[in-house]
Amino acid sequence: MITAQREDLLNKLEEKYKTVGQKTDVHLEGLLWSKPMTYWDYVQTDALLNLQVQRTTLPDEMVFIMYHQVNELLFKMILWEMKQLCHSDKPDPTYFAEKLMRISRYFDMLTTSFDIMGDGMSIDQYMKFRNTLTPASGFQSAQYRLIEFSSTDLINLIDNRFRTSIDRDTSFTHAFEHLYWQAAGKNHATGEKSFLLLEFEKKYKAEFLRHMEEYNSINVWQKFKSLPEEGQKDPELIRTMRHFDHTVNITWVMGHLNAARKYIGDGDATGGSDWKKYMHPKYQRRIFFPELWSHEELEHWGEEL
Repeated sequence: MITAQREDLLNKLEEKYKTVGQKTDVHLEGLLWSKPMTYWDYVQTDALLNLQVQRTTLPDEMVFIMYHQVNELLFKMILWEMKQLCHSDKPDPTYFAEKLMRISRYFDMLTTSFDIMGDGMSIDQYMKFRNTLTPASGFQSAQYRLIEFSSTDLINLIDNRFRTSIDRDTSFTHAFEHLYWQAAGKNHATGEKSFLLLEFEKKYKAEFLRHMEEYNSINVWQKFKSLPEEGQKDPELIRTMRHFDHTVNITWVMGHLNAARKYIGDGDATGGSDWKKYMHPKYQRRIFFPELWSHEELEHWGEEL
C-alpha cells in the first residue's frame, strides 16, 4: 500500500533524479543490493586505526604519532568551518559568531590537549625516538599555515622586520619569502634555506600561494569588517574574536613551546630551526586582529608573567 507520505517521498525522489538526468527506478533497485550501513564503515575505523606506523620500538612514540594526527584532524575541522564562513557572500552577525565559536572550540581542544604530550611521554623515550624524525618537524604542518592565511590579512603574517616594505601591491611570491616563519628555516648569516624549508616549499608552496591569493580579501578579519556596524561593535563578538586570536597566537604557541622546553631543553629542534626564538609569540608578533587590542596589549604581546 502506498501511503500519502510514501507517495510524497517517491515524488521528491523523481524530482531529484530528474534534475540530474537519472532514472529513479534504477537507484531504487540499487538499494536492494546495498549493504546496511555500519559505524565502522561510515567512520572508516579500520583505515583510521592503521595510519599509526612507528619507526622505533619505543612505546611512547605511538603517543607522539597519534597526538599529532589528532591535531591534523582538528586543523581540518577548523579549515572546514573557515571555508564556509569566508566563502559566504554576506554573513550576518549570528552566522559569523556561530562559525567563529566552532573554530574557537576546536582550538580550545588543541590548547588543552598539550598535557597529553607534555605529561604523557617519557623524556628518555622521546629523546631516543626523536632522532628518527630528523629532519621532519611540526613546522611542516601545511594545514596550520592555511589556517593562518584564512584568519587574517597577509601583512599580519609578515616578519615584523619587513612589514613597512610590504603592502597590498606586493606580489604574493615576494610576501611569501618574508612570512614570519621563514626566519626559522633560514641561515641568519647567509639567508640560505634549510633542507626542512626547501622540502616544505617543494610540496606546498604552490598551494600556499593559491590560498594566500584566494583568502586575501575574504579571510576571517575581512568578513568581520564586512559585518554591519552594530555587529562589529558587539562586545560578545569582539570577545570571541580576541579569544580566538589569543588562543591561536599565544596560548597554543606557549603550550607547544613549554612542551619543547620540557623535552629538549636547550637542544636543537628536529628540523634544525631556532625554535626558542621562532616559537615565542613575543618574537613572532603574529596577531590576527591587531585593531581589537589596545596599544598596551600589543606592546606586551606574548610576554610571560
